[in-house]
Amino acid sequence: MRTAAATVILAAMFAPSGGRGADDLAVWEDFSRTFRDGGITTERIRPYFEQLREPILRFVAGIRAQAKPEDWEKRPEIHRVGNQIHFLVPLTTEGDRKTTYCFTVVTEGETWFLQHIEAIFIRLDQIGPPPVSKFPDVTNDQKNWMREEIAMTDRVRVFNLLAKEKGKAFAFEWFKDGQGYFLAARTWVPFVPATRALVLYACWEQSNLRGSPVTLISLGEDRAVLDVDAVEWRLYEQTAHLRETISREDYRTLFEALWRDRAAAAGWDLRIEYTGAKVRFQFQKRPAEGLKRQPGNAGPEAPPR
Repeated sequence: MRTAAATVILAAMFAPSGGRGADDLAVWEDFSRTFRDGGITTERIRPYFEQLREPILRFVAGIRAQAKPEDWEKRPEIHRVGNQIHFLVPLTTEGDRKTTYCFTVVTEGETWFLQHIEAIFIRLDQIGPPPVSKFPDVTNDQKNWMREEIAMTDRVRVFNLLAKEKGKAFAFEWFKDGQGYFLAARTWVPFVPATRALVLYACWEQSNLRGSPVTLISLGEDRAVLDVDAVEWRLYEQTAHLRETISREDYRTLFEALWRDRAAAAGWDLRIEYTGAKVRFQFQKRPAEGLKRQPGNAGPEAPPR
């Protein structure tokens, strides 16, 4: 699970003296066995925030379904911070890819409880003594994810505030940025016709700024198609808090309002189709007499599942 504030491990600085390695390893053995056997229930979870309890349970089920039995045989890297124990262990996720998870448990007397699961952690426990001007980093993919998670969290927070104060129609309208997006496309991609510049800029912006892999399927005078592995939808499925703060319907409407406004600014109608987190944008040139119309729904579409 990834959260807007990535887990920071400072064990080397704050771990109590007089190590408890043997006890902590015993906790891991009991925890990992309980995890594998499906024994993690809501009662065994002590989340940082109560609204994270059910999402954590869903992540537990997802990890159990993908991890291989031999993954659990590897001895984890263990860090104790007060009554927390952090276990770092690589597990199989999609296909044969390995993801290192940080399982955080909190101990209460002789009992442990799962507190958090994280796939991003910053190794600031490995810095030297101050003064220090260089700090351990994470991968570019992780930084893209973190930036977009922070941005989407802020967007949803503002959307919910505006929807409460002004109504949803006002909130959806607030986030439209079509004219500004089209201006960026025309000025930063000046060497092709403006309508094509919008599509090409969307490809570049999504893949190179947002971390959403893009495939440009076709690009013509009257029609263009591109596939986007949209980080917005991966975030919605994989983070704990977004699904707790905005409905799938509102999230989808917000996503589509933004993109239809961008397309309309450049003279395109836009049809959006979904396959999980993968989104297909089908741009169709609008007739000249229809350029002033607001973009509408091109037909029934199923939201991501």
